[in-house]
Amino acid sequence: MSRAGKYPVKIKDGVSVAIADAVLTVKGPKGEVKLPLDTKHAGLVDIAVEDGHVVVAPKDAEDKTSRAMWGTMARNVRAAIEGVSDGFKKAMYMKGVGYKASVKGNDLVLVAGYSHDVVMPIPAGLSVQMGETPTEFTICGVDKCLVGQFADKIHKVRKADPYKGKGIFYKGERIRRKEGKKK
Repeated sequence: MSRAGKYPVKIKDGVSVAIADAVLTVKGPKGEVKLPLDTKHAGLVDIAVEDGHVVVAPKDAEDKTSRAMWGTMARNVRAAIEGVSDGFKKAMYMKGVGYKASVKGNDLVLVAGYSHDVVMPIPAGLSVQMGETPTEFTICGVDKCLVGQFADKIHKVRKADPYKGKGIFYKGERIRRKEGKKK
């Protein structure tokens, strides 16, 4: 049985949830998130809005996939409600000689030790805020999945090097340093 799915998701103040045309729409002060309910896996659960809560239930309690999607959809609804009310942030920083980031228009420009600057278009619904130094920045948005995917794309531009300790890091990420070649 799903522990995440069996508890109803409370709708926060200032947030509205509506189901129409197989799409769950969550609107709040920070924006709007839409969850499709007609996909292969989302069709295995029933979602209803009842007196200030969103209730998710499996269509077939005996089916293993249906029970798995029960918890997944409950977490997706919870993330959507949290995103439109509080928003999601992913703080990152760069470490290395000459490494820096900047926002130019709707693009994030990374100088990460390559012969060229890496220009990444910022997806719609996200924003990038620069920190105190040119090596620190924060990705902000209402969609948890989109924030995480964009942060992962940035992280893959220059992965953390365990020998020299340089690269693009998440705040709080620790890498194990390795000893280099000995003479």
